[in-house]
Amino acid sequence: MKNRSNVGAAALAVLAVCLAAWTLTGCAKNSDKPRIGVAIYKFDDTFMSTVRNAISKAGEENATVEIVDSQNAQPTQNDQIDNFISRSVKALAINPVDRTAAAVIIQKAKAADVPVVFFNREPLASDMQAWDKIYYVGARAEESGTYQGQIAVDYFRGNPGADKNGDGVIQYIMIMGEPGHQDAELRTEYSVKAITDAGLRVEQLARDTAMWDRVRGQEKMSAFLAAHGERIELVLCNNDDMALGAIEALKAEGYNTGGAKYIPVIGVDATAPALEAIENGTLLGTVLNDGQNQGQAAYDIAFAVATGANPSSTGWTLDGGKYVWVPYQMVTRANYLQFK
Repeated sequence: MKNRSNVGAAALAVLAVCLAAWTLTGCAKNSDKPRIGVAIYKFDDTFMSTVRNAISKAGEENATVEIVDSQNAQPTQNDQIDNFISRSVKALAINPVDRTAAAVIIQKAKAADVPVVFFNREPLASDMQAWDKIYYVGARAEESGTYQGQIAVDYFRGNPGADKNGDGVIQYIMIMGEPGHQDAELRTEYSVKAITDAGLRVEQLARDTAMWDRVRGQEKMSAFLAAHGERIELVLCNNDDMALGAIEALKAEGYNTGGAKYIPVIGVDATAPALEAIENGTLLGTVLNDGQNQGQAAYDIAFAVATGANPSSTGWTLDGGKYVWVPYQMVTRANYLQFK
C-alpha cells in the first residue's frame, strides 16, 4: 500500500508538472494574441449585425476579440468600456450609442493609453482631434443620400405617370433615423438636394423619426397614409429597416402588391431583406452601406494599433491619418443580383 501510495503520489506530481507546463504554454500562446474590446450600440440592428459578424470573423485567427451589446444605452456602454480597460485590452473598437458622448470614452481610453477605433457613428470633429490614438471607420453619409436622390430622379424621369397629380412636383415623405446621428441628418439633406439639383421640384408632406427601426417605420408610414393618402408620390427612408416597415404599411392599404397602386420607397444599407424586396418589386432601390468592409477595416485598424503597428500599413487609406471611408454603391433592380 505504501509503495502504491508513493507511486500514485509521484504520478500525480508528474501530472501536475505536465499540466502546469501545458497551462503556461497555453497561456503564453494566448498572450501572443492581443485582446480587443468591441462594443456595438445594439445587437438587433440589422446593419450592425453585418458589421459585428465581419469583425468577429476577421479576428478569429490573430486576436482575442470580445464583442458586447450596449443595448442602446450609453451608461451601459461606458461601464463596458471600463470593464474592457480593467482587463487590459490592447485596443477598443466602439460603435457609440451616442456620438456626442465620445469625449467620455476618449477620456477613459486616453487615461489608460488604450487606442480607440470608432466606427459607423462618427464622433464630433473636435473629439477626433483630442488624442492622436483615435480613429474612425465609416462612410460619407452625404454620398448615400445623393445616391438615394439619383434613384428617385431616374425613376420619375423614366415614369412621368409617377407624378400622380400632374403638378410637376414630387410630393414626398421622409422617414428619418436617430435624431443627431450624422447619417440621418446627411441622408435626409442630400437625398432631397440630389433631386432638386437635377432640376425636379419637391414638396415635403411630412417627416418624422423611426429610430432606424422597422416596426416604428411601419407605424409612421401608417400615420402618414392616414393623413396624406394618395398625395404621397415618394417615400425616402434613412435605412432599409424603416423602408421595409413603410412597405408593410403600404401593403396593408393595397399599395406595392403588384397592382396599379404603387408608391416608390428608397432605403439605405442593401441588407438581405431589402435586396429581396427589390427582387419582388416592393422596394424601388437602396444604397449599399458596405458593412462587411466597414467591419474588416475597423478590425484591421484596431489590430494594428493593438500590436503597435502603423495603421497605414493595413492597406486602408487614412484620410488625415484618422479616417477610413468605405464607399457606398447604388443598388436597383438593374444590379441588385451582384450584391446578393
